Amino acid sequence: MKARVLVVDDSATMRGLIRNVLSADPEIEVVGEAGDAMEARAAIKQLNPDVVTLDVEMPNMNGLEFLEKIMTLRPMPVIMVSTLTHRGAQATLAALEIGAFDCVGKPVPGDAAPFAGLCQTVIAAARSQRHKHRAAPAPAPMVDATRSAAYQYAPSRKIIAIGASTGGVEALIQVLSKFPENCPPTVITQHMPAAFTKSFAQRLDRICKPRVKEAEDGDRLEIGRVYLAPGGDHHLEIGNATAPACRLVESEPVNGHRPSVDVLFNSVASLAGGRAVGVILTGMGRDGAKGLLNMRQAGATTIGQNENTSVVYGMPRVAYEMGAVATQLPLNEIGEEILRSTTTRKDRVA
Repeated sequence: MKARVLVVDDSATMRGLIRNVLSADPEIEVVGEAGDAMEARAAIKQLNPDVVTLDVEMPNMNGLEFLEKIMTLRPMPVIMVSTLTHRGAQATLAALEIGAFDCVGKPVPGDAAPFAGLCQTVIAAARSQRHKHRAAPAPAPMVDATRSAAYQYAPSRKIIAIGASTGGVEALIQVLSKFPENCPPTVITQHMPAAFTKSFAQRLDRICKPRVKEAEDGDRLEIGRVYLAPGGDHHLEIGNATAPACRLVESEPVNGHRPSVDVLFNSVASLAGGRAVGVILTGMGRDGAKGLLNMRQAGATTIGQNENTSVVYGMPRVAYEMGAVATQLPLNEIGEEILRSTTTRKDRVA
């Protein structure tokens, strides 16, 4: 059964480009187009598409306002199409928190393959069951440290490594919102366009208790710090056994991704061994599964997100099926499980 898509963008040229890219895939049918929110609302009622691609910036009612109405009144998978700018990144991150399935960047001059990966994202969105009856999610609350496993948290010398893809923005906010100020050093690879990772790190830094930053080459891993892999031309690794630090490595994509979760996990397995916790969250594909298995075989604690709470049960499913995941949990329990796995307190809250 083909994925039925409605394309919403105020630019006829952009609508045509998206339509041509999607129509080239035999598993996708573009059932309609709309130039603004009013046209889109009528088209959704008439055509009942499986997936909507939605421009972030539109006249009359912008994409964020329209997305909120969709998620409240008629939840369905929505893929945001955004300019690769700071303003576009901020709006897109807000959209992902509201409940958008994923985001793609608009092409820039010189792009050899505009909207590469869009077809795969649309097909995954159409198959997603989570969004069919999904209400707009509330922002992840900050945890009262006196009533959780974070109370008087005393970090061990472990390193936390987290990998995520589609659905990862919301998932990471929920996990990291449970971390105390003195959490163990945490390194994250989230599949995301290069223009968005710095804005996402800044967003996490504002709403979470630890300090969060986009990783730079040579950043020392310190207590109370979270390092997000920059999108683009590098993979994030950790190196230097005596003083662990971030390394940005310029090399080819792995599993079709750069940065790759597998690259990060493999480096943590080699450097930290049993002094690490590996976590694989929602996402398409299989990136991170082998690396998480290497972590587990090296003695690390490994955790995977379960199917019911994953936007896409791809990466965590592959990891679970190959034996890389020791503990599988719903998203709202993962943060505290990480803390239980990394505290030195004997009287920690169960």
